[in-house]
Amino acid sequence: MIKHIVLFKMRDDIEVQQLSSELTAIRQGLLDLMGQVPTLKSIEVGINCNPVEKFHLSLISTHDDMEGLKAYAVHPLHLEVSKKIRAILDERACNDFEF
Repeated sequence: MIKHIVLFKMRDDIEVQQLSSELTAIRQGLLDLMGQVPTLKSIEVGINCNPVEKFHLSLISTHDDMEGLKAYAVHPLHLEVSKKIRAILDERACNDFEF
């Protein structure tokens, strides 16, 4: 099994209210992938509630193997959500590991 962990920091020039709305929509878009992307075995998405931390959104998903993670990454529904993320993204950190 592969655990895929991603942290997203959004651009600083986005108004707080707009950022909150965008993060909520992105979170829901990612959660909606469950059951629609066959290689996605589980997903958790959280909006950061700690104002002293720099990352705004976290994603934890599981996949059977690296091939499953790669299939998830290029799935059309995932790409739709990714496009929304990239539109406001400043920085991304990722870690994939076997468990």
